[in-house]
Amino acid sequence: MSNKADKITAIKGMNDLLPADAHLWEIFENTAQSVVQSYGFQQIRTPIVEETRLFSRAIGAVTDIVEKEMYSFEDSMNGDQLTLRPEGTAGVVRAVLEHNLVYEGPKRLWYKGPMFRHERPQRGRYRQFHQFGAEAVGFTGPDVDAEMIVMCRRLWDDLGLENIRLEINSIGDAEERARHRVDLIAYLQQHEEHLDADAKRRLHTNPLRILDTKNPDLQGIVNSAPKLLDYLGAESLAHFEGVKKILDANAIQYTVNTRLVRGIDYYNRTVFEWVTDELGAQGTVCAGGRYDPLIEMFGGKPTPAVGFAMGIERLIELMKGAGDTAAPRQCDVYLVHQGEAARMQAFIIGERLRDAGLDVILHCGGASGPGSFKSQMKKADGSGATFAVIIGEDEVANNTAVVKAMRAAEGEGQQQTVAFEGVVDYVVDQITCGDDCDHDHGHHHHH
Repeated sequence: MSNKADKITAIKGMNDLLPADAHLWEIFENTAQSVVQSYGFQQIRTPIVEETRLFSRAIGAVTDIVEKEMYSFEDSMNGDQLTLRPEGTAGVVRAVLEHNLVYEGPKRLWYKGPMFRHERPQRGRYRQFHQFGAEAVGFTGPDVDAEMIVMCRRLWDDLGLENIRLEINSIGDAEERARHRVDLIAYLQQHEEHLDADAKRRLHTNPLRILDTKNPDLQGIVNSAPKLLDYLGAESLAHFEGVKKILDANAIQYTVNTRLVRGIDYYNRTVFEWVTDELGAQGTVCAGGRYDPLIEMFGGKPTPAVGFAMGIERLIELMKGAGDTAAPRQCDVYLVHQGEAARMQAFIIGERLRDAGLDVILHCGGASGPGSFKSQMKKADGSGATFAVIIGEDEVANNTAVVKAMRAAEGEGQQQTVAFEGVVDYVVDQITCGDDCDHDHGHHHHH
């Protein structure tokens, strides 16, 4: 007797990806991969667990992420302090340094995979969530910043997502931010009695984050606050102008949002976010920017870098909303058989069809056999297969199979008796030229 109380369920905020949604993830991942590859980016995969120091150094020990959100633990074997990665950039940079990847020249890299944060799960925010990201390491100019943005735009287009808008800003360099910070703190102190608890707490640790507040009562105060853009020197401004020029030339619309900042110390100059209004309050689907100081912070030679990361779960939500999500990939052939000899033959034909690049489901039965032809045909129909190949006692005796078109127009239901040897050629021919004779049959995979 199983006790209901003993049932094990998934950890809150860590979700299963079920077959019904798998095709959406596949479409997203394949599209994203082909887009970034078309710009010369190469894949890198780093471990999910890193030394805790990597993140406390990179992200900054006083940030919310390090203080509250990281899954950190002690390795019970040797006492090492380890952490499940909360984001992708730090690990990629560690790998770039450890393997000296920029020694022979700049690198364009992309990654995807799970990230972990101890957050309260909410819509589009999970404890295990997935990101797709890219990092370009070793490029100084504004052109690679713009390339990152143009690349995102291409991805939204290829995915058919329309309601995503671009916000950009420049947060300059450390000295420029320091000058602005002094004036910002002085300004906010004048209005201290109107600040909420959150803002008061951040006043001296991270005053830039106050500009990001969602509290409607504070909007007036933050809108009149000193703007970082006004503190940028000639070099920072020229870089920002360079980015805007390329975006303009490529007809990419954007808003300069002077309140767009980063809570993490290693960002500088260009910052950008792709924002949507379709997911409730959580509007950002992709965030990026320059992080020139980071590699030096990790003990490397000063090396410029820029990158972005996007939340896959959020983009899948948008894809569902856009509605144009093709049904799951259907298989090509369902093999129906009755009797021991027919089953053996079905296995062999199945392998030959797969050799030809087709997707095939072989009917597998229970202890009492495969079930009647009628019940098997029902399953063949439900599988979405284009053809059923049917082998029974008579067919084995004649070395033939019946090939039935499952998706033919009403009343056509055509079927053909074909010699075993000819089945593969017949099916391949039908699939290639059944509906139109102009698409060539390389490997018939409908991705």
